[in-house]
Amino acid sequence: MLSHSSHEYSNLPATTAGTFTMTEDLTVTRMGYGAMQLAGPYVFGPPADRNAAVSILREAVALGITHIDTADAYGPHITNQIIKEALHPYPDSLHIVTKVGSVRDAEGGWPPARAPHQLRQAVHDNLKNLGLDTLDVVNLRVGGLQGPTPGSIAEPFTVLAQLQREGLIKHLGLSNVNAEQIAEAQSIAPIVCVQNFYNLAHRGDDDLIDSLAAQGIAYVPFFPLGGFSPLQSDKLRSVATRLNTTPMAVALAWLLQRSPNILLIPGTSSVAHLRENISGATLTLSEDDLTNLNSIVS
Repeated sequence: MLSHSSHEYSNLPATTAGTFTMTEDLTVTRMGYGAMQLAGPYVFGPPADRNAAVSILREAVALGITHIDTADAYGPHITNQIIKEALHPYPDSLHIVTKVGSVRDAEGGWPPARAPHQLRQAVHDNLKNLGLDTLDVVNLRVGGLQGPTPGSIAEPFTVLAQLQREGLIKHLGLSNVNAEQIAEAQSIAPIVCVQNFYNLAHRGDDDLIDSLAAQGIAYVPFFPLGGFSPLQSDKLRSVATRLNTTPMAVALAWLLQRSPNILLIPGTSSVAHLRENISGATLTLSEDDLTNLNSIVS
C-alpha cells in the first residue's frame, strides 16, 4: 500500500519540487512533512483523533513525500508511536529524520537534555518508538526559544558521533545553531543538514544557506510563516490572491525557489491542509512575484 514503482513515484505530487541528495544513500523529496502537530495540544499528550493522525501520515507517503521530520519529545513518544503504527514496515524510499537535545517535563516544558546519558537515552527511545534498528538522521537540537545560543556544542555532538560509530545513527545534523557551532561540529563528524528558523520575513541565515549549499548540505527551515507582522502577512496574502492559492503555498514556493538545498517540512493535522501545502511545490513564482515577496523581509 505504501510502496510505489519508480515510474509511479516520479509522478506523485510531492515530487514536483524535486529531490535533494544529502549523501550517497540519502535522497529525499524537497517537499517533506513535519510530524510535530500529530500529538495533542501544545505537542503534549495524545491527539484527539489518533486515526486521523494515522491517515495524514499515510496520505503524505501516498502523495510522494519521502522525508518525515519528528522527535521523540513530541508527545512525548506519542508522535513516533503514531508514525510506527501508520507506516511500519517503512518503504525503502522513506527517510525519517529525528532530533534530540530536549525532553518534555510534567508541565509540558522543553528543558534541555544534552548530557551524554540523556542523548544516549533519547536515541534509544527514538529507535524503540519508531521500530528501527538504525536512525537515518539525528539532529542535535541546541539553542532556545529565541534562536541559537552561542557556545561550544563539542561535548553533545561527540556523543552523537560515537552513537553513529556504534551503528545506531547513519547520519548527523544540527538544529537551532549558528555558523560557528556548525564549523565546530564539522571538525568532529560530517553533517548532512541544518534546521533553523528561516522564512520570507526572517532571513538572518541568508549567508549560511548559501554556504551550506556550496557544501551540498541541506537547509531545513522551520516556522515557514512564523513571526510575520500583520503588514507582512497582508503582502503575502495579496500575492496568494493574485495566484489563486494560499499564503502558505506561496511562502513554501518562495523557499523552494530561494536555494536548491532548502527542504520543506510543513506540519499539519489536516489532510486538506497537507494537500494545500504540497500545492506550493507546483507554484512557479515570477520575477515580479519574487520582487514583491522580497520586500516583505523584516
